[in-house]
Amino acid sequence: MFLAWGVLLPLGVLIARYFKITPRQNWPEELDHKFWWHSHLLFQHAGVLLMLVGFAIIITNKPFAWPDEFHDYCGWFLILGGLFQFVSGYLRGTKGGPTDPSADGGLHGDHFDMTPRRIWFEGIHKAFGYILLLSGLVGVVSGLWFVNAPKWMWLTIAIVWTAFAGIAIICERKGMQTSSYEAIWGRKP
Repeated sequence: MFLAWGVLLPLGVLIARYFKITPRQNWPEELDHKFWWHSHLLFQHAGVLLMLVGFAIIITNKPFAWPDEFHDYCGWFLILGGLFQFVSGYLRGTKGGPTDPSADGGLHGDHFDMTPRRIWFEGIHKAFGYILLLSGLVGVVSGLWFVNAPKWMWLTIAIVWTAFAGIAIICERKGMQTSSYEAIWGRKP
């Protein structure tokens, strides 16, 4: 859980937000660079897998009981929310556009046309993702407290999150947040 919610999942969010266009990419001549997409999927899938492994370890070593501690509630929210995000990614709709034409050769797709389905997906997936990111921070801190974690774990997570926050501040100030639409197809009307 420490690695999932403390490192991998936040890193996947950071990359998806700020690295849709990489520093060495010749954008807008070079479009649809998939570094961010593959990285986001890798870190999110690895994070969810570790979360499920952690959950399996917990339920096999502790008899099931209704949540009664703050950390229990936080953990259940994160597990269910993490699974929701995982499944919602597969409900995002079709891509479309010149990089992924439809079966009939047309450019239509949920993302390219920004259909209501895609607008809803992006709104819910991103907003809930940020809620889970903050909840993950709370979950990790309460989990470290709950198990009386060694000092090195507290120090490690403080260093990692300080680095993530620093990178986010720098990237935000540089205006590196780009929509996936612009990263894939450029700035066109």
